[in-house]
Amino acid sequence: MNKLLIGWASRDVSTNKPVNIPGQFHMRISQGILDPVTLTALVVDNADDSVIFLSLDLVVIRAGLVDQVRSKVKALNPEIPVLKILMNATHAHTGPSHYADKASAWATGSSTAQLDSVPHDGVDVASSDEYRDYLSTQAAEAICEAYQKRAPGAVAYGYGYAVVAHSRRVVYFDDLSKRPQEKASGFRVNGKAQMYGNTNDPKFSHYEAGADHFVNLLFTFDSKKKLTGAVVNVPCPSQNSEGRYMLSADYWHDTRQAIRKVHGDIFILPQCAAGGDLSPRILHYKQAQERRFQLKYGEPGKPAPDKDLAERKDIAERIAACFSEVFSWAKKDIRTELPLQHVVKTVKLSKRMITDKEYDFAVKSLAPLMEQPFSSEGTPEERLFKNSTLVAQRARFQRIIHRYETQKADPRLPMEMHVLRLGDIAFASNRFELYMDYMHRIQARSPFLQTFVIQLAGVPGEDGGTYLATRRGAQGKGYSACLFCNQVSPAGGQQLVEQTVKTLQKLKETK
Repeated sequence: MNKLLIGWASRDVSTNKPVNIPGQFHMRISQGILDPVTLTALVVDNADDSVIFLSLDLVVIRAGLVDQVRSKVKALNPEIPVLKILMNATHAHTGPSHYADKASAWATGSSTAQLDSVPHDGVDVASSDEYRDYLSTQAAEAICEAYQKRAPGAVAYGYGYAVVAHSRRVVYFDDLSKRPQEKASGFRVNGKAQMYGNTNDPKFSHYEAGADHFVNLLFTFDSKKKLTGAVVNVPCPSQNSEGRYMLSADYWHDTRQAIRKVHGDIFILPQCAAGGDLSPRILHYKQAQERRFQLKYGEPGKPAPDKDLAERKDIAERIAACFSEVFSWAKKDIRTELPLQHVVKTVKLSKRMITDKEYDFAVKSLAPLMEQPFSSEGTPEERLFKNSTLVAQRARFQRIIHRYETQKADPRLPMEMHVLRLGDIAFASNRFELYMDYMHRIQARSPFLQTFVIQLAGVPGEDGGTYLATRRGAQGKGYSACLFCNQVSPAGGQQLVEQTVKTLQKLKETK
């Protein structure tokens, strides 16, 4: 009954059309493809249960994408258990937008303005609604292909180490909000902490948290024990090329290439573990890093290599080395039969409540922004930058006002959570940019040998993503830990931990 069936499929979902690239507060219109944006599907089942992993090189999953994919899969193959589809974004800031062209500020997030709300005369922009339809179709077809290709197979697992993430929250001896030049805005409300803060500052104290260098790996094999693919779970968003105007999978593209150079053209399904307060950027060793990249990747007499591309290559080499090291010993324990149990449930988490003072701040700040006219100066691209930034800032305050007006009616946020076991390892999902501490709390109390935490998992409905800061982070404030960024409170974060651990324990107890 526990014999494993495994199926893989993948799609290049890049587009040559000029699409919006979400991930910044201004709209970026794509100027081509730097490297393929990919979606990858993996189906693992036995006669008892199944899981359908779907990874996408996107910043987040919103705008009803989960619902659309499940609906299309059901139409194509009614036998597939669509609730067992577990989608995750790699948090690449260079993937195409699938957000709704026209939506309320609170329906689909507010970090990127919606197309129809921003004047874009003179700039050709393809419809995000059209791309979402294309993306959901490609995803559904890939899932159906992976399901149809299921064949007797096997898995092995292990963990290794690769330095990818670094803390991105800088803490100071003083309160930044008290500095003369500091002013709270719709984009940041700093306290003693700041995301990507300047470390070359006399008041720099420390990084708020450490980093996690564990890489969890699940290898798959065919019936002849030949390697066919792997789930690669790294606690770090893919954000080296986050400011570029070209579509890219960021460091995951380089990682796929580096692994395949050694292990052949296998499937790679990337998962981003908890990394809400982590980043692939080094903040206090910048000059030493520049020298490293110049000597390692540069050529005499030629300009220094692009920093972000060098960072990506450097990271890919470390992940690929980790992959090979773990594979060398994990393959000694290949399993063709394992128990598989997959629980999908809705948990309700305490919201981060908006205070009266914060509501007043939002109302007073929104008023002049609504009166500010759209720019008519400069090139079409310059106008788009200014106007989309203005709309994004308005939307952030509008979202705060909406949250304040509705929070008493429902003080908890529902979230679809996936928890599954595969033999002695487990997977647990959440919709957030989750601070690292929450993952460690889950993993430390999990009854399984390894627990793969998957952040930025898609959930039904229009919304998704958003940071979930720890109490320590909320006290320090700053981007990712302030009123604009957190729909769920630190108390709600601990509820997520408890619900996840409780479900893991029940799975372990089930025979």
